[in-house]
Amino acid sequence: MSERTIQAPIPDPTTAPFWDACREGRLMIGRCKDTGRHFFPPRGVSPFTLSPHVELVPVSGRGTVYSYTVMRAKEPYIPAMVELAEGPRVFTNLVDVAPEGVRIGMAVTLRLVPTEGGPPVPMFAPG
Repeated sequence: MSERTIQAPIPDPTTAPFWDACREGRLMIGRCKDTGRHFFPPRGVSPFTLSPHVELVPVSGRGTVYSYTVMRAKEPYIPAMVELAEGPRVFTNLVDVAPEGVRIGMAVTLRLVPTEGGPPVPMFAPG
């Protein structure tokens, strides 16, 4: 992915702490306090128990490519499903890699990509 403009997210009360962490250079995801299981995206209730006993916790920013495709517009970009080391899968884009260099199971690490006028957006690159 090259220097194309990324649209800034619009945080709401539930997602604002997630985006604040991204501004601080950290990736945080949800964790159910009842089960200890991680989840994404951020939400006010656990997807496992529907309990409001949830918290945001920092994660490693490491994962593997679970699935991907290549979109060919003016410049190709690579939407992907990345499975985080902590378990949940994140829909994202892959950056700093040519489409022919991507493989299922490839190790990736977090890249916080700047947006115009908002918090950076988590994407992933080989590594």
